[in-house]
Amino acid sequence: MGSFRGISVAIFVVQALLASVVLVSAQGSTTARPLWQTLSGDAPFVVARGGFSGIFADSSFGAYSLALLTGPSDVILWCDVQLTKDGAGICFPDLKLDNNSNIASVFNDKPTTYLVNGVSTQGLFSIDYTLKDLGKNNVFLSQGVYSRTNKFDGQNYPIMTVQDTYTQLKPLGFWLNIQHDAFYAQHNLSMRSFLLSLTRNAAVTIDYISSPEVAFLQNIAPIFRRSATKLVFRFLGQEDVEPSTNQTYDSLSKNLTFIKTFASGIIVPKSYIWPVDGSLYLQPSTSIVLDAHKGGLEVFASEFYNDVPFSFNYSYDPVAEYLQFVDNGIFSVDGVISDFPITPSAAIDCFAHLGNNASKQVDLLVISNNGASGDYPGCTDMAYEKAIEDGVDVIDCPVQMTKDGTPICLGAINLIDGTTVIRSGFSNLTTTIPELMQGSGIFTFNLSWSDIQTLEPVISSPQSQYKLFRNPKFKNAGKFLTLSDFLSMAKNASSLHGVLISIENAPYLAEQGFGVTDAVLNALSKAGYDKQTAQKVMIQSSNSSVLMKFKGKANYQLVYKVDEDIGGAQSSTIEDIRRFASAVVISKDSVFPVNSAFLAGATDVVQRLQAANLSVFVQTFSNEFTAQAWDFFSDATVEINSFYAGAGINGVITDFPKSSDRYRRNRCLNRGNKTPGYMTPVQPGSLLQLVTSEYLPPAEAPNPYLTEADVVEPPLPPVAAKTPTSTPSGTASAPRSPNGQPKVAASVIVPLMALLLAIYLLF
Repeated sequence: MGSFRGISVAIFVVQALLASVVLVSAQGSTTARPLWQTLSGDAPFVVARGGFSGIFADSSFGAYSLALLTGPSDVILWCDVQLTKDGAGICFPDLKLDNNSNIASVFNDKPTTYLVNGVSTQGLFSIDYTLKDLGKNNVFLSQGVYSRTNKFDGQNYPIMTVQDTYTQLKPLGFWLNIQHDAFYAQHNLSMRSFLLSLTRNAAVTIDYISSPEVAFLQNIAPIFRRSATKLVFRFLGQEDVEPSTNQTYDSLSKNLTFIKTFASGIIVPKSYIWPVDGSLYLQPSTSIVLDAHKGGLEVFASEFYNDVPFSFNYSYDPVAEYLQFVDNGIFSVDGVISDFPITPSAAIDCFAHLGNNASKQVDLLVISNNGASGDYPGCTDMAYEKAIEDGVDVIDCPVQMTKDGTPICLGAINLIDGTTVIRSGFSNLTTTIPELMQGSGIFTFNLSWSDIQTLEPVISSPQSQYKLFRNPKFKNAGKFLTLSDFLSMAKNASSLHGVLISIENAPYLAEQGFGVTDAVLNALSKAGYDKQTAQKVMIQSSNSSVLMKFKGKANYQLVYKVDEDIGGAQSSTIEDIRRFASAVVISKDSVFPVNSAFLAGATDVVQRLQAANLSVFVQTFSNEFTAQAWDFFSDATVEINSFYAGAGINGVITDFPKSSDRYRRNRCLNRGNKTPGYMTPVQPGSLLQLVTSEYLPPAEAPNPYLTEADVVEPPLPPVAAKTPTSTPSGTASAPRSPNGQPKVAASVIVPLMALLLAIYLLF
C-alpha cells in the first residue's frame, strides 16, 4: 500500500532532515570497545519502536526512514503486527485504528466493542476492515501521542503491510511484535498462519518475534527452531496476568528457566531492572539481567521515551538514562527499545565506557548558570559544588547587593524568585520598582545579609507549567554565598578555568547608594584575583557602562550580554562592542530562530561576531525536553551538538554542566565524513519543510537587528549617598532599559520590536 508515496517521502526525509549527512550512519563506529557485559559480549542493539515514532507517526515510512538515517547500521526496525479482516498483516501500534490514524474521519462507523484479554474495549478495530478498505479509502497514519507534534500528519503516510515495510526499507534488523494472538484467534484469524506465509517469502527476513503470550510462542517455536529468527517473551506490568498460564508477569519473571524452554530472550519494562520509588528516584537494581544472562537469555529493556519524565537521578538527560542500563559496571542489557533511536545510538557508540578521565575532543567552554541549578537551588554552595564535580569550566555569580552593602550571589534581584521570602516575616516588604521589573517584588537591597541567611533557597523549575519539576527532594537544599565565599570556593577548585561575575542593574543601584562595581572590584582584590593568572576572571553585563568601568582593571575578560533575541547586528554595533568586550553572550534564538517550537533557520550572528574576534557564548541550555525545539528530538545532547558542530559557538551557559562536559568528551567527535548520523548536527528548518501547508504555523516577524542605540550608554552615575530607608520611587524620570540605564542613541532612537511569542506552545 502506498509504496510510491512512501518512496518519495523517504527521499524527502533523507534530503531535508539532516542535509549534511550522506547516510554516514551506515558507517557506524570504528572505535574499538571494551568487552560489553551483554550476553554475547557485543554492543547492545538499538530497536526503533515503530521507527522514530517520537517524531513521526508510529509505523510510518517517515518514522522508519528517520530511524535508519539517525541510527547505527544495524538498527532494528520494530513492527507491531495487526491483522485485517482478510488476514493481511499490517504494521500498526494497536488493535484499534482510531488513535493512530484518521479512520474515524474516513468512515462513519460506530465504534465496536470487543473483549480484549477479558476487558471490554471499544474502538475501530483492524479486524473490521480489509486491507483494500484501508488502502482505497485513504486511511492515513497520524501521531497517536497527543503531547507530540501532529504537524507531520499532513504527509498522509499510508498504513503499510509487513511485507512492504521490509521490502521498501530493507533494514538489517526486523522485529515483529505479536501482542494479541489470542484476540485474533477468537475472531478466526491466525497469526501463526500469517507468519508461516511470511517465512515462505524469500524477500522478507525476520530477526525477532516477540509476544507477551506464552501459548503463542510455544505454538510457533517448532516453526523457527532451525531458523535464525529469535523468539522473545515480552513481560508486561508486574501485576498483569499472562492469559495462557494465568500467572502474573512478576511471578513469571522469577521462573526464567521456564521462559528459556520456548524463547531465547525477554523484553522487560525498564522498571523491572532499575525500579523507581513513588517520588521518581532510582532504587537499587534488581538481579533480573544477571539472572537472565545466567540462564542464557538476552534481555531487551523497553519503555524508553525522551519526552516522558523519568527518574530525577538522570537530571532530564536521556543519554544518562541509557548509560545506566548499558554501562553501569555490573551488567548491560542486550538491547533497548526506544521511540527516539538517535539517543541510545549515541549513548552506546559515543558515550559508553568513556571513564572519568576521558579527554576533551573539542574546545567548548562550559559555563554554569547559577551553578548546577538544574540539580540544586541556584547560587548555593551545593549548586556550585555539583557544577565543579560535573566538569564545568567556569562557575558564575550573579551579584546582588544587600541592604548592608554585602555583595552576594543570587540569580535574581527579586528574592521571591529564588528564596522562601514570601513565606517569611519579610513578606510585607513587597514593593514595585518599574526600573527593575514588572509587578512587585522583595529585593535583595531590602534585607541585610543576616536577614537573607534566615531564608531557604528554592530550586528553579522553569518548565513547571508542563509539570516538569527539578529534583524535589533537594528543592530547598544548600546555603547562600557572599561573593567572597564564592571566590574562596572557586580558588580552592583546581579543576576550574575561571569565574564569571555577572553585574546587572548597576545604574539603578548606584542611584540608591549601592556601588556594585566597586564592591566586585574590592572582593576580587581581597581574594587575590587581580594578581593571579591561574583562573580567568570574566565580568559580564548587559550594560556597556559597567564593562567600561572594568576596562583596564587587571586581566579581566569582559563579556557583553545581549539581553534580547536578535536576528543580526550592524557592523558599526559589532565594532562598538569590541571597544569594551572580548566576548558576547546571546540567546539560543539569536542563533537558530524558532517558530512554534520548530527551527525556522539560522542567522549569521555567530559568524559575524567571531569574525570580529569576539567569542560567542550561548544561553541558556536546559535538559528538559520542553525547553528544546522539536528538531533536537527531545535530547539535550543533540541540541548541544547542533549549536557547537552546526553553529560553531565557543561556549554554552547551562543549568546542567554535566551534559555539556560529557558531550565534548564523546568519541564520535572529530571524525570528519565518518561522523555517524546520530552525532551530526541537525539542519535548521528541515523539519519545518516537512510540515504541509494546512499544518504550517503562521510566519513570525524576524528578530530585530542589534544597533548602536542598543549598546551605547553614558557612564555609570556616581554612587549616591544613602538616605534613610524608604520605599523606592515607583516612577522613573526617563525611559529606561530593564537594567535601569537610559539608552543613548547614536543618531535616531530606533525602538526594538517585541520579543517572539513563546516558542513552546506545542508542548
